[in-house]
Amino acid sequence: METLQADQTSLQCPNCAGQCLFSPTKQALTCLSCGTPHPVLDPENDTDASGEFPFDPNAPESDKPQVTKERAHQCQTCGGTVIFTAENLSERCPYCDGAVVLGRQDIGYRTKALIPFQADADFAQRQALAWVAGRKAAPSDLSGTVSKGRVAGLYVPFWTFDSEEAVNYWAMHTTGSGDNRRTRKIKGAMHIRFNDLLMPASPHVTPLIRDGILHDFTPSDLRPYDAGFLAGFAAERHHQSVQEGLDSNADDKRWLIRNRIRGHINKSGVHNINYQTDTSGIHYRRILLPVWVLHYTYRAKPYKVVVSGIDGRTFGERPFSKLKVAAYSAAISAGTIAFGLAWGAAGIL
Repeated sequence: METLQADQTSLQCPNCAGQCLFSPTKQALTCLSCGTPHPVLDPENDTDASGEFPFDPNAPESDKPQVTKERAHQCQTCGGTVIFTAENLSERCPYCDGAVVLGRQDIGYRTKALIPFQADADFAQRQALAWVAGRKAAPSDLSGTVSKGRVAGLYVPFWTFDSEEAVNYWAMHTTGSGDNRRTRKIKGAMHIRFNDLLMPASPHVTPLIRDGILHDFTPSDLRPYDAGFLAGFAAERHHQSVQEGLDSNADDKRWLIRNRIRGHINKSGVHNINYQTDTSGIHYRRILLPVWVLHYTYRAKPYKVVVSGIDGRTFGERPFSKLKVAAYSAAISAGTIAFGLAWGAAGIL
């Protein structure tokens, strides 16, 4: 089986030839032996990172897949393929915490840019613990369990898409009620411009990651792709063509267009929205965005808490204490009954 070898030479310390890992706090490759920080890129190259690439759906795609130097690992549980650069070769998948094995050479698409990790593992652990501590009706021993969880750093593949949409729409508009209820047809036209629409480039990017963590994105923070940023972290490669990326996110785009149409009509009671759109001016980026994923198990059930590697935004999964839920429900019921009795007594008086 032919496998890929990571470029270790570029990750060695120029001073002592020791192994370097990327430090989010120093924003530099840092030697594990002598502690010397080294910049990943020359600052003059950073302006290339935010560039976008045009796409014509009627022409052959010029962006072709290729074999890269990084080693590819495939998760035996969720099927995801991740790469590990330098010596941080995990035996667990950052997405699902399943076992990973060295696989065949990985053929994917070149990543255009990324936003490096801004927050380190200790910060992510504190954020996850603070998030858990703030959950109501959580089991009393949950914080202790989460504190023993394993934090994994992962660069997640995303698209950014620009497009111009010339939309013609028609819908139904209902007003009144009872005998005065009336339903009428409504139609119109509008122009929509999507700019830097952030879309996942992998089926393993769950709503927990996309909507809870990485829905905000600043193009000026992008840096040109370099293996040095990945040193010490895992990353999932881009494996979709541009057309596949557009197709896989079509449902989300339809939802956004319908919401824009609803806002354009600006009336209540609008339903059965349909439309036709003429799409032009498509531009895209292939980027990687950083997340920390904390995996923990509570009473034999796996959970995870995700922390944005950019700004520390945190969201996750958690169990509930049945006793606390029952107590909260009883308190709410008691409060409702007391309010009703007080209201009734006031009415009698």
